[in-house]
Amino acid sequence: MRAAGGTRGRRRVVVGVAALLVGATGLPVPALGAPTPGTATPVCAVRDRRLNEISGLAATDGGYVLVNDGADDEARRRIFFLGPDCRVVRDVPYPSRPRDTEDVAVTADGTVWVADVGDNDRSRTTVAVWRLPPGAARPVLHRLSYPDGPHDAEALLVTGDGRPVIVTKFSGALYAPTTAPRPGATVPLTRVGQVRLPATTTSNPFGVLGRSAITGAATAPDGSRVVLRTYADAFEFDVTGGDVIAALTTGTPRTTALPDEPQGESITYDRDGRSVLTVSETADQPPGTVPRILRYPLAGPAAAPTGGTREPTDAPTGAAPTAVVGAGRRGGDVHPAVPLAAAALVLGGVVVAGLVALRRIRRR
Repeated sequence: MRAAGGTRGRRRVVVGVAALLVGATGLPVPALGAPTPGTATPVCAVRDRRLNEISGLAATDGGYVLVNDGADDEARRRIFFLGPDCRVVRDVPYPSRPRDTEDVAVTADGTVWVADVGDNDRSRTTVAVWRLPPGAARPVLHRLSYPDGPHDAEALLVTGDGRPVIVTKFSGALYAPTTAPRPGATVPLTRVGQVRLPATTTSNPFGVLGRSAITGAATAPDGSRVVLRTYADAFEFDVTGGDVIAALTTGTPRTTALPDEPQGESITYDRDGRSVLTVSETADQPPGTVPRILRYPLAGPAAAPTGGTREPTDAPTGAAPTAVVGAGRRGGDVHPAVPLAAAALVLGGVVVAGLVALRRIRRR
């Protein structure tokens, strides 16, 4: 995630806090999911100094594909191919300068997709995906435009028929191109759905906002499952008949905790599909900190959380989404109303914690 502009960023923080205060009297009580405890096993360390802002990770038969999220340093504006020991074996430069590359996906035929979709300030008129076919020397740029104004996003999925799907960061909205992306043209996106994730209490550096921000996505090698991640947890959905959109908009995810990663934005399936791999940015960590790829076993089918869901908002700051109590994606019985005084105390704590976390997130 790239840093936001100072004055504009401060304005958005104020707007976000105001939005929370306006909704104080109707604040529902959040339901908390019960994620499977995450037990990480280190796989390998990424020691190439160019890879300290890793925002996208994909596993391949021969190793890994990684991208940074920064574009300031020319040496980092590349698609990096790593061997199984995390050593860089090849890198492919971008043909032009990206704005904010945030995720990477590799499809079954070996095509690499890079999502240049980050937009902390929500100021971009277009976003882009970069497509690198197997054996190609340079990726091809495809520009895309939202139908309803700018969005910040950090997660990309690619369907079995080669359709990229962008998942926005704080609202969980799903966007896909109206036609196949093509070079030299800006293809309109259309909103195809909304994902709602269970609330959790998993510890992470950004608190409540870290549990709400969708920072990465991946598809299982056989296409039967997809996973979204936040700074705190991984949420796995079953895919039926290749319909990724239906899985995300109607399915109930299984939750695996990814606790206390420094700034975990990336996720991919291991090649056997039985675990997920993650890696964190380390640019703001103590000197000498090395990013490490971690493996987490996935929660089994019976481990789906039974708590409620959160109704994401598309507030311009990424303010904490409203929580809804009840079973199922669309919510069930609403929890009895909280007395106004108690709600005010809860809201005050949320605002303070959210403001601190939001400032930390937007600086990264």
